[in-house]
Amino acid sequence: MNHDLHFTMVAKTLYGLEDVLAAELTALGAEEVTIGRRMVSFRGDKRMLYLANLRLRTALRVLKPVVTFRAKTADEIYERLRAFDWTTVMSVDQTFSIDSVVYSDTFKNSQYISYRTKDALVDYFREHTDKRPSVRLSNPDILLNIHVSHDEVTLSLDSSGESLHKRGYRVAETVAPLNEVLAAGILLKAGWDGSTDLIDPMCGSG
Repeated sequence: MNHDLHFTMVAKTLYGLEDVLAAELTALGAEEVTIGRRMVSFRGDKRMLYLANLRLRTALRVLKPVVTFRAKTADEIYERLRAFDWTTVMSVDQTFSIDSVVYSDTFKNSQYISYRTKDALVDYFREHTDKRPSVRLSNPDILLNIHVSHDEVTLSLDSSGESLHKRGYRVAETVAPLNEVLAAGILLKAGWDGSTDLIDPMCGSG
């Protein structure tokens, strides 16, 4: 495994936590840390990709962009993605799922963008292998993210699987649990470093 190859990644977060996420990434040793809207982009190698998933407290997920282009219609997104070499990210025998995020006046329906992305992927493999990969919503082999900002479209591999606030330790949730990413972000914003006691008046039922 070559850890020396550096590439761009994107850590997604909640609105207002971009600055503390950027500070976390800088402390991890990430390069070219740049704050965006509900996300922070950075560069690093595969080791940094693993570290980000393991150590970041204010990230929801870590994405690895694979292709970016501009499009004005859903059909144009389909055509661009059908021309993309999907064998660079998955094989026809792997299952997949697509998550979409849309910030655009042109594109209103994120589910439709996911649907057209799925069509492009499936049609590519049908054309090149006479087989089609299967969608699996729960625990797919490959989780893809399609992000549309105005007319800029980015297809990414989701390296995190489920949202990172679900770290696997919680076996049951209350009616209104506090998202762990938000909780960590509040503590980091407050500057609490663990050297003093912490009193939480809203713990439990408040």
